[in-house]
Formats: sequence, C-alpha cells, structure tokens
Amino acid sequence: MIFSPVEIQQTVNMFMRQKLDVRAITMGISLRDCACEDGKKSRQRIYDKVMRYAGNLVKVGREIETEFGVPIINKRIAVTPISLVAEPSGEDNYIEWAVTLDKIAKELNVDFVGGFSALVQKGMTPGDITLINSIPHALAITDRVCASINLGTTKSGINMDAVKIMGDIVKKTAEATKDRDGIGCAKLVVFCNAPEDNPFMAGAFHGTGEGDAVISVGVSGPGVILAAAKEYKGRPIDELADGIKKMAFKVSRMGQLVGSEAARRLGVSFGILDLSLAPTPAVGDSVARILEECGIEGAGAPGTTAALAMLTDMVKKGGVMASTNVGGLSGAFIPVSEDEGMINAIKQHSITLEKLEAMTTVCSVGLDMIAIPGDTPATTISGIMADELAIGMVNNKTTAVRLIPVPGKKEDDWAEFGGLLGGTPIIGVNKFSCADFINRGGRIPAPIHSFRN
Repeated sequence: MIFSPVEIQQTVNMFMRQKLDVRAITMGISLRDCACEDGKKSRQRIYDKVMRYAGNLVKVGREIETEFGVPIINKRIAVTPISLVAEPSGEDNYIEWAVTLDKIAKELNVDFVGGFSALVQKGMTPGDITLINSIPHALAITDRVCASINLGTTKSGINMDAVKIMGDIVKKTAEATKDRDGIGCAKLVVFCNAPEDNPFMAGAFHGTGEGDAVISVGVSGPGVILAAAKEYKGRPIDELADGIKKMAFKVSRMGQLVGSEAARRLGVSFGILDLSLAPTPAVGDSVARILEECGIEGAGAPGTTAALAMLTDMVKKGGVMASTNVGGLSGAFIPVSEDEGMINAIKQHSITLEKLEAMTTVCSVGLDMIAIPGDTPATTISGIMADELAIGMVNNKTTAVRLIPVPGKKEDDWAEFGGLLGGTPIIGVNKFSCADFINRGGRIPAPIHSFRN
C-alpha cells in the first residue's frame, strides 16, 4: 500500500488535530480445540493457547504506535463463545472460566476479553443456560471480561424465552455491581444478528466460522468526519455526503495498513477492518456533534434519523472503496455515555429513548450504553430488548442492547462508569407495562422475507 506525501500530511493532521485513532486491535482466537470433559484441564488449555497466540499483542501494538505515529487506544482479545467450550465439562457454573479469561487479560495487559457468550437465537442448551446464569457474578468479580448473548436472527426469529431471562440477568448484574453504578451491565450486550468478526466490545467473540487466530481492527474517526462536515457547511446534502465518503476512504486506508502490519508481525491472518465511527466522552470526538454540523439543532430533533442514515451509508461506502476486508459492524455508533454530544442532548431533553430506538434503524448497532432508572422492571428491560431485536430481525441488520439500570438512581440523576465508558444522565423509560407480553415466552417467528434459498 503506497501513500502519497499529501495523504501522509493529511493523515498526520487527522491524528494531531482531529482525534483520529485506531480504537482497537482485536485478536480473535478459536478455543474449539480446548474443550474437554475436565473443566480444569480445559481452562489450562485455554490459558496456554491464548498466551501463545496473544503473548506479543500489546508489544506489537505499541511498536506500531511508535513507528507509524498511530494511536491504538485498546488492545483486545475475542474468543470462541465460552458456552460452546465449557459445556463438555458438565460444570454447574462457569465463574472459573470468566476468572481464567480475566487472569489472561491482566497478565497480557489487554484492555478487554470478549467471548463470555452464548448463541441462543433458536433455543438454549444446558451449557447456554449455565453461562447465562453465571453472568451476574462473573461480571461482578472480573474487571476485563465482556459478555454477549445473541437472542435472534433474521433466519431464526427471536427467542423470547431467552429475552425474558436476559431482562432478569441485566437486573441481577446491575445489583451485583451496585456500588459502581451497575457497571457490570456496561460489559453485557444482547444481539440480533451478532457478527462473528466484531472487534468492538462488549460484543466481540470469535465466530465458529473464523480461522484459528486472526487480527481485526476497529478504526474510529468522528473528529475527522466532523472536520469534513465543517468544510461543507451550507452546501447541498449530496455534496456533504460525498465529502464524508472521501474522508472515510482515507481513514479506512490507514486502518488497513495498521491491521495488515499487526497481523504480519503476530504471524496470524488479517481478519476484517471495522470502520465504525465510535465516539468517546472527549469533546470533539462525538457522532452527535457531526449530526449537529449537518444542520440538526440538537441530536434527536426532527431530521436526526435522516442525517444519521446518510452518515452511516457514506462511512460504509468510503470504507468499502478502501478495503476488501470490511466487516464487523461498520457505520456509526451512538453509545450515549461514550458520546459527549449525546450526553448533552439528554441533558437538554432533545433526545428520548424512543428517538434513540428510531435512530438504530439506520446506524451500526442499537441502544448502547444507556443508563435507566434502577427500579425499571425486568420485564420492561426485556420489552426494550425485544423491540430493538425486532428492528434487526425485520431489517436483516445487526442490532444490540446495552442497558444499565442504575441501582438507587432515577431519571436525570448521574451515573459514572469512568474511562472510555464515560458517564451519563439517566434517561426516562415508558412507565406502561409489557409484562403480559414478555411472560408469554415462546419465539417470534422469522419474517417472511427470511425464506430465501
């Protein structure tokens, strides 16, 4: 890959002035060959294999940062869903599996390990149920382990029995970490159509269709796209869209270079480039501020969903032009606590939970890092999940929910999670009940357009 002097200077400006970074390099590692009937032996196999593959992950990441001048914010590991690996052991809880992953993360100094996960879109095995029931305690006693559950797909429909259970699990996880504003829930996400190659947490896991080990890269550049939007102030929307697409192309080329080089040095395959706009709590690194620059007075105002649709599509088009390895989620994230502009929108009451749901029909993921009152019923949480998963199922896209019912706090109180997770005002939730619907259980059948062969 050859860069011209002009491109190099533009890229340097992106890093220095516009907060461009590689948000994460994530090594995905298959644990399928670690499964056996002896849980202790299986966990030792996991430890040995991950240490063998990822032993130099942080070192290589730092070398690339220094040599290329590219900030790499997080180094992460994703593994095969633990429910698949732990089930042959027959153990009645999987706490020790989470502890093993946390130990690996700390010894390797990686920021997070994803894969304390289960795929239950059509039904649940005993191992899936054991993992799900282990989540509250596992996330309370570990620091770097992330959990995810896939509850639906366009092909399978939505497992409403699992949706009901996950409402209770979210409540229990919040209660288990109530001294930290329910931060356990910030490491727990539920999906519809979960991608197998997602480098972003909390939803990363190494899919069963992946190779033994791969490197995937998540590039983030809200500040860069914001700068591009400012250049087109007052211009027609199609011209603004073209400017965003061109900038996304440049950002993606940088990510392709970093990912390929990291994979080469670590001796594994290059997986995918995820070019999602992932914001941070820092001023100038916000997706909401891009929407405002497009002409929206405050995120959530009329026109917000249309502007976000344009932004997401242009980011994807620019990325596809730049790399043949685009995957993961790719588009625009709208995590509330991690976006300074979104936080301000909640403070100003320009955005609501219902408007956030509408925005998820056109963005990368879904209802993300949203703090809600601690007394929100578990069935209401399940209902919010079901609504979001239905959007993903019907529209054949990935959607997700990461809600945090903050114990002891109510609407407009503040919840603080720290670091990239940020903090946020607590947003209100519809008070009307959906308990009778959720308690029915069963499964929402796949939509008619899923029957393609």
